[in-house]
Amino acid sequence: MTLDIGIDVGGTKVLAGVVDSQGKIIEKVRRETPIEGGGALTKVIAEMANELKAKHEITGIGVCSAGFFAPDRRKIIANPNIANWNGVELAAELEKQIDRPVILENDANAAAWGERQFGAGKGSDELVLLTIGTGLGGGLITAGKIFRGSRGAAAEFGHMRAVPDGHLCGCGLRGCYEQYASGTALMRHARESIAASPDRARGLLARGNGTLEGLTGEHLTSAAKDGDPVAVAAFNTTGYWIGVLVATLEAALDPAKVVIGGGVIAAGEILLRPIRESMSQHSLFRGKRTPPELVAATLGNDAGLIGVANLTRF
Repeated sequence: MTLDIGIDVGGTKVLAGVVDSQGKIIEKVRRETPIEGGGALTKVIAEMANELKAKHEITGIGVCSAGFFAPDRRKIIANPNIANWNGVELAAELEKQIDRPVILENDANAAAWGERQFGAGKGSDELVLLTIGTGLGGGLITAGKIFRGSRGAAAEFGHMRAVPDGHLCGCGLRGCYEQYASGTALMRHARESIAASPDRARGLLARGNGTLEGLTGEHLTSAAKDGDPVAVAAFNTTGYWIGVLVATLEAALDPAKVVIGGGVIAAGEILLRPIRESMSQHSLFRGKRTPPELVAATLGNDAGLIGVANLTRF
């Protein structure tokens, strides 16, 4: 059985794993992401790969992270979360240190591929993945392949405009879907409700330290599962905006399946139900055609790692 290494690089941690042809992780290691990024991070990635390569017969290595990559999957064009990782010929640098072929991929694209090959989207040739976490990432599978666009920057669904002159986004624009339909937006929706009616939110705040600052996404999710009205309303608002986005993507792309991933999907139907309702409300030709199937991702935080390891074979 051939084995490959997948490496998922985040702003705070690097995960590397040995993955077989069936998407099973054989071994996994973790390191902290060096604050200085750049060459220090490249060295950490190489060390992790060599540690795993010393114990397993490895064919190829895939590396994914947020950002834009050259269409040939060899160069990082720009990374929004990591210092000194812009314009880096990363694949060539790593190949010198690891002595194996290396490919690069956007992390949401890699996660979409992982879910398509082994997870909730298995077998679907027309698939959209939305990752709902701190931000809102997107991946697109069409005709059974990742759609990257002409310059490797396609499927940035979180930075499509939802509200003209709306909230300022980290990308520099205003009103992006990411500001209304992400984990960060979920917390803002909750905090706005709490500020408007603090007495109504005492039970919710008590799950933390009694303050807005002490409220976390985990608190909000557990409260919503217990029926807390403020928490449920925050999920309803977030789900509404995700549903609007899904309906827009349905009109543009007509996917067979939409997979919802990221940390916020831990809420399950509390999030999926308002997404479906909003999607139905805003769908083109509502009631006259079958909408895409909406499902929760199943690979969790390993989707990118598994996906990018498998992509070394394509």
